[in-house]
Amino acid sequence: GAGDTIFALSSAPGRCGVAVIRASGPGSRGALQSLTGTPKLPPPRVLALRRIRDPDTAETLDRGLVVWFPGPQSFTGEDCAELHVHGGPAVVSGVLQALGRLPGLRPADPGEFTRRAFRRGKLDLTAAEGLGDLIRAETEAQRRQALRQMEGELGRLYQRWSETLTQALAHLEAYIDFSEDDNVEEEVLSQGEGGLGGGGDRDAPSLLCPTLATPLVPAVDGTARALEQEIGAHLQDGRRGELLRGGVHAVIAGPPNVGKSSLLNLLCQRPAAIVSPVAGTTRDVVEVALNIGGYPLVLSDTAGLRDTTDPVEREGVARARDRLCQADLVLAVLDATAVPPEPAGLGAALGTLLPPPSTPCVLVLNKADLLRGGGGPLRDTCAQGPPLPPTALLSCKTGEGLDLLLELLVRELAQLCGDPLGGSPSLTQSRHSRHLAGCAAALARFRRERRRDLALAAEQLRLARRELGRITGHVGAEDVLDIIFRDFCVGK
Repeated sequence: GAGDTIFALSSAPGRCGVAVIRASGPGSRGALQSLTGTPKLPPPRVLALRRIRDPDTAETLDRGLVVWFPGPQSFTGEDCAELHVHGGPAVVSGVLQALGRLPGLRPADPGEFTRRAFRRGKLDLTAAEGLGDLIRAETEAQRRQALRQMEGELGRLYQRWSETLTQALAHLEAYIDFSEDDNVEEEVLSQGEGGLGGGGDRDAPSLLCPTLATPLVPAVDGTARALEQEIGAHLQDGRRGELLRGGVHAVIAGPPNVGKSSLLNLLCQRPAAIVSPVAGTTRDVVEVALNIGGYPLVLSDTAGLRDTTDPVEREGVARARDRLCQADLVLAVLDATAVPPEPAGLGAALGTLLPPPSTPCVLVLNKADLLRGGGGPLRDTCAQGPPLPPTALLSCKTGEGLDLLLELLVRELAQLCGDPLGGSPSLTQSRHSRHLAGCAAALARFRRERRRDLALAAEQLRLARRELGRITGHVGAEDVLDIIFRDFCVGK
């Protein structure tokens, strides 16, 4: 239960220099005293060297650093203790077993420390998600985005919208409650067109709340319209935050035997795919995760696109086309020695691969080392730019052109993912998009209902506010808690 004292290994399991064991709950102070054998704890938030003993046998388990965090100044908001011990498996196991034998202590469930921090208001759900993303971040850009979200910037944006809706709802409900007084005119609802929380026309009729004796000027229509537009712009971010969090899915596509698998191996610097001069070697999708210029790229090598009678290769081509339709980015590979050097012919050769027209594409012309005379005309065509996509002449055999290809890839990835530190914070989860779309839809329904039935219109504002609250956990959070915390490891 919520009143239990929980403990867990918070650092990564396995042999290491230092392991951190964390406890949280009302019994953490007593647990630390039992294991250190001293009634007096070190000052709060000060590391102290102590001999750590088994409370049952008084056997020394280790000498390490301990630290004490009285609530609410702790990660979870409860009393917390940490033991920094040597990271040998026997030491860690001994300390965990000793904690488990103390009355009132139990091992933590996955994500339970973070769940308790949420329960005590130390962070909202978006910050909890940011913490999980920070733990899993593998690239520089992912770290920047996760840290920004963990520090609460995304949650503050949604909370501001929620407070705006709360104020608008209060104005509307006040109007409904007191509109029976004949001195209230309906036009007050359409004031404040100037933006979120607008102020309205000072000379327009106002509503006097008899209990507060304060004029209320409900700028509900203008507020709802401005908020709907702001949420719509936030949703139209090209999934930048989601792409950065989960990785941009790129597909290497092209005819057989143009060097697609060689390109995959070159980019990941290891033989991840089988390379053979025999056409049709790749039958299934080979996938690797890469860090390109700080951006995460999930790169798939696919079967060569051609008509074939071989049933296994035909299935591979079908999978390649499916993956191509789902790609965020396409690396189209052609044989530099077999394509026309003029722009029109090169564009036609690229068109045979049939990538979705809206999908960003980088054209890779492989086997540049085999071009006669250095391929001058083709190089001139590659440098022309639109309507051709960004194009790199490359030799997977010699590595010539790799720097240019990486530069083009970083440019495309930066365009897809955006700057994680710039502008408004991006939404990072599909559930954010789902609830924001629900909020915008409720605001649109409000504007329709508002002219027919104010009570039904007010209910739409409540629904919009509830959708925002589900993102941060401030309203109706129970149905999403398990989804948020189940991906956390024990001790986080």
